[in-house]
Amino acid sequence: MIDEARTFLDAARLLKSMGATKVHVMVTHGILSGSAPEDLAECDAIDEVVVCNTTPIKDKAERCPKLKVIDVSIMIAEAIRRIHNGESMAHLYQNIRGDD
Repeated sequence: MIDEARTFLDAARLLKSMGATKVHVMVTHGILSGSAPEDLAECDAIDEVVVCNTTPIKDKAERCPKLKVIDVSIMIAEAIRRIHNGESMAHLYQNIRGDD
């Protein structure tokens, strides 16, 4: 989860100062409170921020061009269906492709 982003900003700066050539932030829930979208956009140490669409994100994506949103709605819907029908959840993890 990423909320105010201070920890991610500090970590990215440290990684770059230690020689990292690129820093990609990847989190499940992009809360991004307050000025976090702008802070991430302005941080030269961060190249990309990847979040899932588990929280409302559209306005934040407009405020941070580095933000990439991954749609997990189909996977969550399938998980709910499988749980409801008493089916195995293993299928979801055994059949993930790179283009999903």
